Amino acid sequence: MSGIYIHIPFCKQACHYCDFHFSTSLKKKGELVAALMHEIAMRKTEMVSKPVETIYFGGGTPSLLTNAEIEAIIAAVYKNYTVAPNPEITLEANPDDLTPARILELKATPINRLSIGIQSFFAADLKLMNRAHNAQEASDCLTFATQHFDNISLDLIYGVPGASNAQWEANIDQALAFGVNHISSYALTVEPKTALASFIKKGVIENVDDEMAQQQFFILTDKLEAADFEHYELSNFGKSGYFSRNNSAYWQGKTYLGIGPSAHSFNGEQRSWNIKNNTKYIQAITEDRLPQEVETLSTTDKYNEYVMTGLRTIWGVSLERIRTDFGATFETYLLKQSDKHIKEQLLYIENEKLKVTKKGKFLSDGIASDLFKINI
Repeated sequence: MSGIYIHIPFCKQACHYCDFHFSTSLKKKGELVAALMHEIAMRKTEMVSKPVETIYFGGGTPSLLTNAEIEAIIAAVYKNYTVAPNPEITLEANPDDLTPARILELKATPINRLSIGIQSFFAADLKLMNRAHNAQEASDCLTFATQHFDNISLDLIYGVPGASNAQWEANIDQALAFGVNHISSYALTVEPKTALASFIKKGVIENVDDEMAQQQFFILTDKLEAADFEHYELSNFGKSGYFSRNNSAYWQGKTYLGIGPSAHSFNGEQRSWNIKNNTKYIQAITEDRLPQEVETLSTTDKYNEYVMTGLRTIWGVSLERIRTDFGATFETYLLKQSDKHIKEQLLYIENEKLKVTKKGKFLSDGIASDLFKINI
């Protein structure tokens, strides 16, 4: 299995917490779409042996694309790659773009999964984040989208300054009321050089409360598991048959191709990433150059990445795979480093898989870093 991620680097406005690559000017959108299609063709030899099972439009805000642009990009994938039957084709979308007319337009394309950036159903939260939509649009778009798309994921953010646990519960209840089958939920993080970081530093907004975020994480897991969602990855919950095939491939170490400025790729041995500049990206692609940097992963790098991704998921870290792919020395190291976390009931071993306990889930990235080997 392999997947193609397509980065659409445009947004109507900048969310205060976001540090992804995007532009609020759409002037180069036509040139950028042409460059994306050109890069898709340029890189067709990179995945000749594996059919494409997922196509994911991320961003930025891919719902700013027209139907014609979406269909042209998908057609370029089909022209240059072997695409598996019934691929998962996801479009990230913002509620303010998903009018009833737009949803019907998207239904007419090959898009079969929507990932909707709701973030919150409360006006105060949306204002703090500087989201482009309002609370009414959040509800209205889901009311109509769920009538026309079966496979819908929505995003929610917890740990928002000033948002109580009761308000967070109300957010989750509102999401569940629409009957969606997948929810992605993230703690609000303060990234350097974002507007949020600046406002917190100036005292305009109170800082994120880690203890409150942890409480809201456990509220989230309890409520969603009670509603028949499986907590299959740290930030992702899906009902049976509705796990994100695209994201699951990332966490299981499968190969993927990243198309567009700032997009990352992985072929099992190397990671590569494109330049984070729309103008330079378009110029390079026009000249038949790939504007990317490449990193070849060492055995230790691969081990660290597998531990990090494995501990975030229900599949855990396979001790058998550690032995087979990395050797007995790595397994011995992993078990030794895990011992204190097992005693603290943050990790456990089941059927030769090292997994995070419910208590340890919120801390899984920190636990994983304790299990890393250091390149010397």
